Amino acid sequence: MAPMTRVGEEMHALVERLYPLCRSITGDGVRATLDIVGEYLPLDVHEVPTGTQVLDWTVPQEWNIRDAYIADPEGNRVVDFAASSLHVLGYSVPVARTMPLSELRAHLHTLPDQPSWVPYRTSYYKPEWGFCLAQDTLDAMPDGEYEVRIDSTLADGHLTYAEHVVPGQVADEVIVSCHTCHPALANDNMAGVAVATFLARELARQTPYYTYRFIFAPGTIGAITWLARNADRVERVKHGLVLACAGDPGPLTYKQSRRGDAEIDRVLRYVLTTSERPHHVNEFTPYGYDERQYCSPGFNLGVGSLTRTPYAGYPEYHTSADNLDFVSPEAMADTLAVCREAFAVLDRNRRYLNLSPYGEPQLGRRGLYDALGGRSDTKQAQMAMLWVLNLSDGEHGLLDVAERSGLPFDTVAAAAGALHEAGLIKT
Repeated sequence: MAPMTRVGEEMHALVERLYPLCRSITGDGVRATLDIVGEYLPLDVHEVPTGTQVLDWTVPQEWNIRDAYIADPEGNRVVDFAASSLHVLGYSVPVARTMPLSELRAHLHTLPDQPSWVPYRTSYYKPEWGFCLAQDTLDAMPDGEYEVRIDSTLADGHLTYAEHVVPGQVADEVIVSCHTCHPALANDNMAGVAVATFLARELARQTPYYTYRFIFAPGTIGAITWLARNADRVERVKHGLVLACAGDPGPLTYKQSRRGDAEIDRVLRYVLTTSERPHHVNEFTPYGYDERQYCSPGFNLGVGSLTRTPYAGYPEYHTSADNLDFVSPEAMADTLAVCREAFAVLDRNRRYLNLSPYGEPQLGRRGLYDALGGRSDTKQAQMAMLWVLNLSDGEHGLLDVAERSGLPFDTVAAAAGALHEAGLIKT
């Protein structure tokens, strides 16, 4: 089995383990998710108490659920939380009642246009209860009295998030963020969690230039909490990427940062274009995933978002059809490969200063031409050296060189390494 095929299968297996857990923005499902991720990576888990002020928000009460069902007049469970955690409106308050179907309908959520699918719905900040079910199931429910039970608790507790840090040569950071709050949705976002986990493992086997910080947190409130708790050190974050919807069959989509010209934006555009993968590059909008928190004007971090099909861009989004069959090992492996390629460029994209800028330095007497002997790309490598020397003025990085010259970034970076070793350029 090819390495990327094997990694794709391993990521899919992780998604299979995570998929059944009932997650929300707080609670034991999040902790169970992080426990599993923690088998792959050492995690620093943070518990933030209910009532903590985080920017303009407050950490809510913790929600946990043990059981929920709707039983028909004969006692049969026609909707059962045990079959799928999507069946309960997220953050439902407890209820134990018997009521006619006519009254119950106000608390039922379906998708009439997709009658066999169960929708995903939540009510995080408004006390409510409800069930989500297939329209086909509702249509088959006769009038009568139904037993309704939601065995849940809303109580003071904690919001839970986790970090994994891959130390770099410098303290400047690249953050990789993914959300951990959605129940029984494979693409949105267990595929993102899996890709982030395996990307962190790969980086840990290297000695990267930047320090890479992986953030596993519930959507919106989790990113806001992280920013509030790290506001005094956020200036270390030089680049960032939000990973979501990483396993569906659509082409890759990169959503640029609010800045639009951040280095991460340039790198992703370059990697996607030169790889000749089908892809889209979208402008920033203040709606979507947690890039909108990192890119809020007070922080304005250079953080973009990488997905395959973006949020709400596929019919299966936020439904039971976003299941294990909807995500593939091949798609997750491809997303991981692009992340790897992008960070390989980002990590080496430094500016150099030519130490012999008056005229072209003699490369032959320094053995630089001899070092290229036998290479299949000798001419490209020679041109890369000349381009690096010419643009090493302290203002242009290696990505500038690659874009302007049309040469592969790897060739340009190798040329810079040889010139640096020969004492002709410095950082």
